Amino acid sequence: MPEGHTIHRLALDYRRLTGPVRVSSPQGKFSDAAALLDGAELTRTEAHGKHLFLGFRDSDWVHIHLGLFGKVTFGDAPAPPATDTVRLRLADTASYVDLRGPTTCALITDAEKSAVHARLGPDPLRGDADPSVAYRRISRSRTTVAALLMDQKVIAGVGNVYRAEVLFRHGIDPYRVGREIRPAEWDAVWADLVELMHEGVRNNRIDTVRPEHTPEAMGRPPRVDDHGGEVYVYRRATLPCHICGTEIRTADLAARNLFWCPRCQRH
Repeated sequence: MPEGHTIHRLALDYRRLTGPVRVSSPQGKFSDAAALLDGAELTRTEAHGKHLFLGFRDSDWVHIHLGLFGKVTFGDAPAPPATDTVRLRLADTASYVDLRGPTTCALITDAEKSAVHARLGPDPLRGDADPSVAYRRISRSRTTVAALLMDQKVIAGVGNVYRAEVLFRHGIDPYRVGREIRPAEWDAVWADLVELMHEGVRNNRIDTVRPEHTPEAMGRPPRVDDHGGEVYVYRRATLPCHICGTEIRTADLAARNLFWCPRCQRH
């Protein structure tokens, strides 16, 4: 599932559409809403965690959640004939955007959009985010910090990669419970997430290693992985830690694979 930086990047990319937009649903599952929006202008785009919002007119919003299988494809005009897997196509005179396989693609009102925001935690990529809201929940919880970071009601947009990497960067044992995380630790984790995720938006990939631990600095081969980016522990199970050489461990936590270094993450 895409992490928050990907959704914020999509919100920026959708803004390339200008003027009246042709809206269609070749698959048919969004046809009624597409007919209502066809010919309107895309006036604004917004992301909160893993939720994308496309604004039309004054109060019409298309709410998109890609889920595990959703995919967005951009192309230049003229758009080719759409296949029947395209849930939503937006097109202007210069380009088109196809959406396939989302978990959610729905036309919603301002009030319904507000309800989505209300159930999400603060997003490190949003200017209105209040990290103290997340910490209040974390500091009262007996749940592991690794699970809390993946809970979108606690903090929005963090996925498996950022979760594993930020805990490593701060030497935090992923099995520590939330109530044991000190305020200064949380402040440092939040600030790091803000920086890392903004870099993810800029580069359209996740890189978490510090300059002194890049392949060039360490004289090691670059990472080869479908997810791209240089990381410390994510999907590096059984490989040596870049810092201490200890074998990276993995385990199942809340139905997701957790990765950590048992030596570097002792506190």
